[in-house]
Amino acid sequence: MDYYTLGKTGLRVSRLALGTMTFGEDWGWGAEESTARQIFDKYLEAGGNFIDTADMYTNGNSEKMLGQFVKESGSRDRVVISTKFSYSAQPGNPNAGGNGRKNIMRAVEGSLRRLNTDYIDLYILHTWDQVTPAEEVMRSLDNLVTAGKVRHVALSDVPAWYMAQAQTLAQERHWEPISTIQLEYSLVERNIEFEYVPLVKALGSGIMVWSPLASGLLSGKYKPSKESTEGSGTGAEGSGRLSTLAGGDNPAFNKFTEQNWAIVAELEKVAKEINRSMAQVAVNWVVNRPGVASVLMGATKLHQLEDNLGALDFSLPTELQQRLDEVSQPDSRFPYTFFEPSFQGMIHGGAAVGDKPVGYSQPIFVPGEKQESNSSED
Repeated sequence: MDYYTLGKTGLRVSRLALGTMTFGEDWGWGAEESTARQIFDKYLEAGGNFIDTADMYTNGNSEKMLGQFVKESGSRDRVVISTKFSYSAQPGNPNAGGNGRKNIMRAVEGSLRRLNTDYIDLYILHTWDQVTPAEEVMRSLDNLVTAGKVRHVALSDVPAWYMAQAQTLAQERHWEPISTIQLEYSLVERNIEFEYVPLVKALGSGIMVWSPLASGLLSGKYKPSKESTEGSGTGAEGSGRLSTLAGGDNPAFNKFTEQNWAIVAELEKVAKEINRSMAQVAVNWVVNRPGVASVLMGATKLHQLEDNLGALDFSLPTELQQRLDEVSQPDSRFPYTFFEPSFQGMIHGGAAVGDKPVGYSQPIFVPGEKQESNSSED
């Protein structure tokens, strides 16, 4: 397992993180406790150290299970635990959810109790509530870091402008900065490429990907060509989360579209050509995209995790990667059409304009050698 530092921090996390939204059967699908423990143990055995949950996953039982597993395995100092707040578990109480200071302070205490720990390594705003100012969120999170209850902070599922505002406030006011942003990203959901990838590069953060298999659509369970490997049938007749939750209010589970089936078909062909599973190819594609720091894997069965762990063992040939890129390319929308090469060529007079070479503003020094700066400021 390879490890990356999380944004501009010294916290080292594995490239493949373990998502535990599947820990517990409270939602009608997921892994019961003994299976969840097997998944947890296998992940640690493989060298993984980054585990993600949320206060509302399986009605709080995901946090409880994770806290129990960490305690029993004696792995608290080894693992990096991230959990999230935003969603309410108390209908009728307007302050038991959202991103205001009152709920943040309430939610963190509940998570600490369920996780049976003194601190949370990474505390994440789960979803933008369209109400709370960024300065209230960032100051509240900074207070938790100062109090020692949280080590690092992050955002998830917020507009790009909101993250930019929050990070700017943190930097200017010397609050704890955003180390990462957690976003949906996969072959069937690439819209973050328009704003968020350039954003994290500019702000020094990284992307923590959720749903790299599009809630199971890219796992091999659903195939337009033949019966699935798990006997769940083809198309919308499968028995996984997508079949259970399709047609609901959550767009993350509404994946059965003509365009997505075309992506699944091409993914199946590519996987066969290199003798890899569809899930491994899909995760490998995401892991190696620009701006991606870590990718969440969720599993309800041990063999699913074991298969996903093989996603880092190979390099996808350029020609096959291009085929996946082309079939999954999202349509450009205003104003992004103006940023494509045809328009940019008119701005720059046809001259090639790209990234500066490595070391342009920060030359690499070799001990014992006299160095000349290649910075344009010298």
